[in-house]
Amino acid sequence: MKKIFTSKISFFFVAVILLWIKSYFIYVTEFRLDIKGGVQEFLLFFNPLSSALIFLGLALFAKGKRAGIWIILIDTIMSILLYANVVYYRFNNDYITLPTMTQTDNFGSLGGSIVSLANWTDLLFAVDIIILIALFIWSKKYWSTKRMHFRTPLLVLIAGAIAFSVNLSMAEADRPELLKRTFDRNYIVKYLGIYNFALYDAVQNVKTSSQRVLADSSDIAEVENYTKNKYAEPNDELFGVAEGKNIIKIHLESFQSFLIDFELHGEEVTPFINSLVHDQEKNYTYFDNFFHQTEQGKTADAEFLLANSIYGLPQGSAFVTRGNNTYQAFSAILNQELNYNSSVFHGDYKSFWNRDEIYKQFGIDTYFDASYYDMNEENVINYGLKDKPFFEESMPLLESLDEPFYAHLQTLTHHHPYLIDEEEATIAPAETGDKSVDRYFQTARYLDEALEQFITDLKESGLYEDSVIMIYGDHYGISQNHNRAMKELLGEEITPFKNAQLQRVPFIIKVPGVEGQGTNHNYGGLIDVMPTMLHLMGINAQDYIQFGTDLFSDDHNQVVPFRNGDVITPEFSVVSDTYYDTVTGEEIEPTEEMKEIVEGAHHELELSDKLLNGDLLRFYQPTEAWEPVDPSNYKYGKEENEQLEQEYEEPFDDVLYLEDKEENSER
Repeated sequence: MKKIFTSKISFFFVAVILLWIKSYFIYVTEFRLDIKGGVQEFLLFFNPLSSALIFLGLALFAKGKRAGIWIILIDTIMSILLYANVVYYRFNNDYITLPTMTQTDNFGSLGGSIVSLANWTDLLFAVDIIILIALFIWSKKYWSTKRMHFRTPLLVLIAGAIAFSVNLSMAEADRPELLKRTFDRNYIVKYLGIYNFALYDAVQNVKTSSQRVLADSSDIAEVENYTKNKYAEPNDELFGVAEGKNIIKIHLESFQSFLIDFELHGEEVTPFINSLVHDQEKNYTYFDNFFHQTEQGKTADAEFLLANSIYGLPQGSAFVTRGNNTYQAFSAILNQELNYNSSVFHGDYKSFWNRDEIYKQFGIDTYFDASYYDMNEENVINYGLKDKPFFEESMPLLESLDEPFYAHLQTLTHHHPYLIDEEEATIAPAETGDKSVDRYFQTARYLDEALEQFITDLKESGLYEDSVIMIYGDHYGISQNHNRAMKELLGEEITPFKNAQLQRVPFIIKVPGVEGQGTNHNYGGLIDVMPTMLHLMGINAQDYIQFGTDLFSDDHNQVVPFRNGDVITPEFSVVSDTYYDTVTGEEIEPTEEMKEIVEGAHHELELSDKLLNGDLLRFYQPTEAWEPVDPSNYKYGKEENEQLEQEYEEPFDDVLYLEDKEENSER
């Protein structure tokens, strides 16, 4: 018996069993995989086995005691991958992909968020490794110094391959075309496990990386035909009503629509935003069925959707992985067609999320990043500059711009883990016991107060009356992982259907001289903002490749696709392949027409991915006068501009490259 329990092969099988049990335990306790039926239950339990056999089995080729060291090392690497997904999932309700791993430059600002997601009980996830190390130290003296016969590790690998084949066959039988459903990672993890998902993701990324090399001008035709056919004619009364007006776009970080009119401790959480929604003077229009449509890129995805009317990627952020693509963005169109200058205001440093590179592709003239603001310790929390000093310090910069201008202002404070200084909190936290949820309402109130002061400052400066004011939420702030707390606050069960409906974010707009519509019930999302704005500016959106349609148009398409494959319409919703009546929330049997609508939405996502992965806009000429954006014409950062001033011994304008880009570039 001693010989059996101290042999190299027995040590290997102990490692396999421990990793298998740990993986299954984490799948059940940490991930929301929506398991339905006995087959899925079995596969969830079974799928870690093949990965454990194959990856740990490779260590058996090592000689003597080194095999044990390699088993422990491989087990540790797999455990780190598993735990990294646990922490990532706790906030993002998603899994780490290869593109997100290449975005580690952004993680420096996420420290507080990551720490808040880790629990001391997570130390239990390392118990198996401790057991293995102890067992190895005790048993290695009994191990042979010779290399194991080649046949044994080979049989182990074959057994792992057979286990994976059985796993995949059963998965494909239960979910046909499983591996083609690239936009739903939950299915891959549920059926094949986190380790096989990592391999699948790597293969997918190799395939998408090759698309740009293989693409040619003929590939844009299918995308162009689709978007032209989807085009919605503008509302005749609103077409061109905003031409020549400034555009001030305000990005509300992590702000979900359920906050509007929500009361906590008998108080309105966001009284100012509520006043805009219920504006008695009818200046504003509020879209109450408006959804965020972001994926792993979250904030960056929201910016990307609004700037281009193109969906973000199913894995990673287009801001990072497609930052050097050719774009025909809203800012560049405004510049070329109406001679607008464009600026972004953001209280973080310019390289965060690769903004200093992709903004050049968007034709953004000036990027007011952290170098333009007072980033002292009192003003900064969590991700960067607090919203109140951010808006206050942005006002003189905004007033310095030549009109007409397009300005994008990005808030930061209302972001997970929702930190706020005690003296700045003007509403008590919720009392659910879930810290993220409880603090969420305090930072939402702070954001509301900051926005109110900014609007007041705009009025006093004279900019308010002659500017389009656009306010929108970028993505969810509270994920499904907090359903218990949300149930307590909202007073109802947070079902998958209810969670999908909670993905609403506000879209509020004021156009000078135009009476607002109050609440507009049209269904839409971030993808629809750009064509809506182009038509308000008097620019025909049909000239450009866009997947959204004008929210004010009678022909607006009210099908809202999500990157995970879910679809919401006014009549029905599809969540994880289950169909619901959107009004009642009851499960329904889909009609053929419903299935066709969903297939069309999925096709739209695929075309958007094809456009991005192939960089197809480099082959598209929207108008005869269109000139591709030259990123070399743009330079960002206060220090860089000051260096240029010293070099040429003459002051530069605060806003560079506005009039003659070619001449300024030469300077």
